[in-house]
Amino acid sequence: MKCLTGLLLFLFPLMAWAQDDMALLEEKDSVKEYVSATFKGTRIINFQSVEVPGKGVLEFMIQHRFGDINGGANSFFGLDNGATIRFGLGYSINGRLEVGIGRTSYEKLVDGYVKYRLLRQTEGSGMPISMTLMGATYCTTVQDPDAVANGYNKYHYFGDRLSYSFQTIIARKFSDVFSLQINPIFIHYNLVDNISDKNNALAVGFAGRYKFSKRMAVTLEYGLKYNSYTAQTYYNTMGIGWEIETGGHVFQMFLTNSSGIVEPQYFFHTATSWKDGGIRLGFNISRAFNF
Repeated sequence: MKCLTGLLLFLFPLMAWAQDDMALLEEKDSVKEYVSATFKGTRIINFQSVEVPGKGVLEFMIQHRFGDINGGANSFFGLDNGATIRFGLGYSINGRLEVGIGRTSYEKLVDGYVKYRLLRQTEGSGMPISMTLMGATYCTTVQDPDAVANGYNKYHYFGDRLSYSFQTIIARKFSDVFSLQINPIFIHYNLVDNISDKNNALAVGFAGRYKFSKRMAVTLEYGLKYNSYTAQTYYNTMGIGWEIETGGHVFQMFLTNSSGIVEPQYFFHTATSWKDGGIRLGFNISRAFNF
């Protein structure tokens, strides 16, 4: 409850300020020029970006993570190991509201989300930032591997399979080549592994993008856990990427220490670190279709 209260205290002033500025924007919308492409895609590496697809655009995305490179040449530096993959679809209703669904092989997780662009940065002395709100629900479909040995199924109720997240994504494009983003996030797990584990967790993500040519950029993201909800050892997520735009495609190749692809996995269940070589090669491919 302390985490939830802290999150609400953090978000309330932002929301109040945003509503006032939205009224001003509506009055002057005809003379405002919005900043475009703060980030090129709707994902940075693992993190959601502030971007939402254009009106009537359906985005299909494939996200792929290989195994740890510290396996050495015997596993071809992780390429021979089992991979984690997510297929996702996101549709923008009006250029500001997006709804999406996806399925991740890791923990056989199905996710659904709603993403809303509340504010858009404008040129000149207008709105200085962009802000997007996102809420998501996740459902694991795995079977309890210890059900027979323990004599009970830990997923006794359907609700035991669910977790949720809510995040505020705030970004600013400082120039044609440089953008920064911060995204505080609240995650709730209906079911935790140990009796001492907490159901609520807070984290904050930091990300940046530097464009070094017309179609290519480097990206960086880092997730900082605000509280430790479990006594188990997990690490902060970090990724370094290279992004290429090719017409209707955005191709992102990167290194990350997270095997998970959605928020409850990589923010609080990253089990390997960069220090011990627990990093893996990954890529995202997105394709936009106009309707």
